[in-house]
Amino acid sequence: MRTSTDYLKSLSDGRTVIVDGKPVDDVAADPAFAPIARTVGELFDIAADPANGMQVTDEVTGNPVNRMYVAPRNAEDLAAWRDSAQVWANHTNGWVGRSPDHVGAFVAAFSAHPGAFADERGLADNVLAFHRRVMENDLYISYAIIPPQVSRATTAHAWDGDFIQVGVKEEREDGIVVRGAQMLATGGAVADEILVSCIKPLTPEDTDFAISFTVPVAADGLKLYCRRPYATGATSDFDYPLSSRYDETDALLVFDDVFIPWKDVFVYKDVPGLRKQFFDTGAHVLGNFQAQIRFATKLRFLAGIARKVAAVNGVDKFPGVVEKLGELASLVSVVESALHAAQFTAAADEQGFFSPGAQSLYAAMGLQAELHPRVIGILRELVGGGVLQVPSSVAELVNSETAEDMERYVSSPGITSVERVKLFKLAWDAVGSEFAGRHQSYELFYSGAPFVVKGYAFRNYDYNKPLQAVEQFLASYGVDGPAAAVTEEVSA
Repeated sequence: MRTSTDYLKSLSDGRTVIVDGKPVDDVAADPAFAPIARTVGELFDIAADPANGMQVTDEVTGNPVNRMYVAPRNAEDLAAWRDSAQVWANHTNGWVGRSPDHVGAFVAAFSAHPGAFADERGLADNVLAFHRRVMENDLYISYAIIPPQVSRATTAHAWDGDFIQVGVKEEREDGIVVRGAQMLATGGAVADEILVSCIKPLTPEDTDFAISFTVPVAADGLKLYCRRPYATGATSDFDYPLSSRYDETDALLVFDDVFIPWKDVFVYKDVPGLRKQFFDTGAHVLGNFQAQIRFATKLRFLAGIARKVAAVNGVDKFPGVVEKLGELASLVSVVESALHAAQFTAAADEQGFFSPGAQSLYAAMGLQAELHPRVIGILRELVGGGVLQVPSSVAELVNSETAEDMERYVSSPGITSVERVKLFKLAWDAVGSEFAGRHQSYELFYSGAPFVVKGYAFRNYDYNKPLQAVEQFLASYGVDGPAAAVTEEVSA
C-alpha cells in the first residue's frame, strides 16, 4: 500500500496553488503546506502497516487495500470500518477534518450504488472505475461541493456574469470543458484529486451547473486560491503544537476552461442526479459517520486539555470546576453515544450496503454547531488568564537570562515551568490562536449552515410516534370530562 514517501513524492506535479498572489513551487516543501502533507503521509504509513488493522483484501485483485475505501456490507464490516476511522482520528486527535477517509467514504458508498448514477455516457461505470482507482492507488480525494458565496438567496443561473459557479462551458466528444469556481476544498492543496459537485439544491434553470466530476489537482487551468496559512505563523511546535501540524488549509477552486474527460464525469446536467449521488447512495451518511468519529475524538481531546489544566491549577476538586468538567463529559458523551446508536441501528439497504443509523447520526450532527462552541467556552473558562501569561516563545524557557524567571513565576506545584507553559500553549492553540478561530467556524459550518444540518435531523426523525402519542393523549379527555364536572360543582 501507499506510504508517506510515495505520497509526498506525488505532490511535486506542477499544481497551481496560490498564496500571497504567487504560485507555490512545491507544496510538499513549502512551509505553509509541508506540515499537513507530513501528517497526511503519516496516515498513509499507519494504514500501510498491517498491525494497525486498517487493511482488507480486495476481492478483485487479492491485494490489501485501505478499509476506509470499501463499503461495509454487514455489522462486522461496519465495526471494523469504524475502528479504522478511529485509528486515523486518534493520530490527528480529530484536528484534521478532511483526512483521506472522509471523501473516501463517499466514494465507497457511491460504488455500492452505481444505479443512482445515469447509464447514459457510461456515468455509472465511471463511478465504479473511479472507486477502483481510488482504492487500488490509495488516493487522497478532497472535495468542493459548495458554490461561491455570491448570493445565497439565488442560484447560479441568476447571478450576474457567466459561469461564476463552475459549469459546463463546452461539450466535446471526448469530454467537457468547465469554467467557474467552487468552494471549499479543505486539504485540496495536498490532495491527489478533487471531487467537484454541488450539494446546494439547484433549480431546473441551473442545468449547466448540475455536474459532478473528479479532477487531478495538477490539471491544466485549475487554480487553488488558499486562505492565509497558519502553519507559517507557527514559530515552533512548542509554541503552536496544533497549527504546526494540522493546518489543512481551505481553498477556492477556479477553473479556467479545464478539460474533464468523460471517464471522470459522474453526473452531467442532471439536477435531481446531484441529490441522488449524496442521499440515495448512503454516501452522506457514511461520510458523516466518519466525520462524527473525528469530531468525537476532537471533543475528547479538548476535554482532556480541560481536565489537565484544572489539575495543574489545583482546582479540579472545586465544586464549580467539577460541574464544568461534568458538563464537558456530558457533551462529549452525547456524540459518542450517538455514534454507538448509529452503529447499533445500522442496517443493510437493497444494495447490501450496511449503512449507519441516520436518525442517531444526524442528531449528533444537528447539535455540532452548539456542542463545539460550548466545549471551547468551558475550556476557555477553565484556562482563564493562564493562556495570556505564557512567555512569547519557547526562547524564554531556554535562554539562561530568562529561564530562572520562568521557573520561579510561571510554574505550578508538582510541574516545571516548561511543562506548564507547554500545556497552556496547547490550550491557546485550541481556543485562542488564528488556527483555533478557524476551527470554531469550521465546526459551526462543517456540514452546512446549522438550519441545513438540523433539516437532516428533522427528516430522519420519525415524528409519527410522538405525534401519535400526543393525539392519543388529546383524545383521552374532552370538555365533558372530570375536570368540567368539578368546575360545575364549584359553580353550583
